[in-house]
Amino acid sequence: MTESEEVLAARKAMIAKRFGGKTQEKIAGGVRRKKKAAPRSTAGETDRKLSAAVKKLGATNIPGIEEVNLFRDDGKVIHFANPKVQASISANTYIVSGNADTVGLESLLPGVVSQMGPEMIQQLQAQVQAMGAAQGLGPGANATADDDSDDDEVPDLVEGQDFEAASNN
Repeated sequence: MTESEEVLAARKAMIAKRFGGKTQEKIAGGVRRKKKAAPRSTAGETDRKLSAAVKKLGATNIPGIEEVNLFRDDGKVIHFANPKVQASISANTYIVSGNADTVGLESLLPGVVSQMGPEMIQQLQAQVQAMGAAQGLGPGANATADDDSDDDEVPDLVEGQDFEAASNN
């Protein structure tokens, strides 16, 4: 192949890539080629559609929310730190937007107990019991009846004796 043939082959390949390979090169009186539109990123379009839907709902911003936790059935938590929260009371709709992390319940435990419902608390107790059983600990395994080191002021109760009588001794 000569240099001009290589250039022509490269041009044909470029034209085929650009225009879908369905057109020919330089035909007098031929149909004008239209450039194929490059696919646009849909992220910006999706954001515009979402913001239009939120605007249509009439959602208002709720300021001052530091975190949002969504509890899943499998024990995981979807955690939003400093989210943007919007609400439309008439549509009974809340919109939470921001960066979300899916984390285990254990990582959020100390501060998240007040946010948990009764089902989640029962599930947490079951997990704690399962972990205790796996480690060989049962409920109250650390406290034995003969261990009086930390309860010097609490009287021991004897069978047949009530608390009032034991406290008077």
